[in-house]
Amino acid sequence: MADTRGRHHISRQFDSELEDIHNRALVMGGLVEQQITDALQALVRGDVKACMTVIENDHRVNALEVGLDEDCTRILVRRQPTASDLRLVLTVLKTINDLERIGDQATTVARRALDLAEVERPRNQYIEIQRLGERVCQLLRNTLDAFARLDAEAALAVTREDAMIDMEYEGILRQQMTLMMEDPRTIRRSLDIIWSVRALERIGDHAKNICEYIIFLVKGKVVRHTSPEQMAQAVDTPRH
Repeated sequence: MADTRGRHHISRQFDSELEDIHNRALVMGGLVEQQITDALQALVRGDVKACMTVIENDHRVNALEVGLDEDCTRILVRRQPTASDLRLVLTVLKTINDLERIGDQATTVARRALDLAEVERPRNQYIEIQRLGERVCQLLRNTLDAFARLDAEAALAVTREDAMIDMEYEGILRQQMTLMMEDPRTIRRSLDIIWSVRALERIGDHAKNICEYIIFLVKGKVVRHTSPEQMAQAVDTPRH
């Protein structure tokens, strides 16, 4: 009987550890989402204070990633999880890596925003960039919601939304290339804008990666580098 109670205690402790890393990954995601929001504000409004906030908070994102990485590794060594528990730990490890990179991309936007704050701003006040940035923020928000609920169907929907981000990114690229050819005086500003929207597009890619990890966790199927049709089939197939 004592041995049964002991195993039950260890099981509850393990469940608590798994829940803890899942929740902390969500906290990290919330911080990264705020980083993107602040970086977008810095870029669109020329807000130098917001730029500095993003740059200064980057170390918090890094610290969360390091701490979670260490705890996930400790769980793998001590608990030697299998099946769905193993997939959860691996998913958290992969997710926090992409979240840390998203934080890096937000910092890139903030640094470019600092440079753009020093040059003449176009009349449209970066309307297209703001639209792209808001779409990226919503994409990450939907990704984190799918991760919180471990919802494979919601994750699949997010991977489809990433195509719209790619289209808007390419449109802004073409616009900036045209401006540079027509007026060489815009080259410095256009290059900073190109690097900024490139960072926003990469954030969408990292969010899509996280959604693929969610599908792996829930369905037990690796969907990286598969077609949209194959990914949808994996989500629709019941897990055995």
